[in-house]
Amino acid sequence: MAERICVAQIGGAHGIRGEVKLKSFTADPMAVKDYGPLTTEDGALSFEIEAVRPAKGHLVARLRGVHDRNAAEQLTKLKLFVPRERLAPPGTDEFYHADLIGLSAVTADGAEIGTVVAVHDFGAGAILELRPAAGGTTIMLPFTDACVPDVDIAGGRITVAPPEETAKRSDERSKRRSASGTSSIRA
Repeated sequence: MAERICVAQIGGAHGIRGEVKLKSFTADPMAVKDYGPLTTEDGALSFEIEAVRPAKGHLVARLRGVHDRNAAEQLTKLKLFVPRERLAPPGTDEFYHADLIGLSAVTADGAEIGTVVAVHDFGAGAILELRPAAGGTTIMLPFTDACVPDVDIAGGRITVAPPEETAKRSDERSKRRSASGTSSIRA
């Protein structure tokens, strides 16, 4: 399990007074300020949120020590972390993204599909990105009970039931790559 959990990411500067656009990954986005100092992944930099307010599609935060736009711009795309012990344990059927990344994805009959490389949420629910065991283009799979009926963090795996269309496309891509030795790129 990850010792540090990413709870937010700075999107860029907001205005001229050093505020930043902040994407919160917490269940309650405004709660990001309640976790105490946030640090960079390596722990080299630490930030305390002095104030936060909602905006369209993100939060606007004022960080202690960031006083102007130039300083705020230097933080663009910076991910912010907290130690796991500051977070409540996940509830039943709740998971930290950090705990899902790296899990092996297998079918109910034990066939290896791949590995979870990312968890995305574009607004319609969580999606797991899987790197196929055979290589090639990653697979996006809805993180629903139907497509992921079992999550075994301790066992290091998830059981997946990919929609037929996704499985067929993955098989077809693998066959094309095997035949041509290259993969096609779609725009």
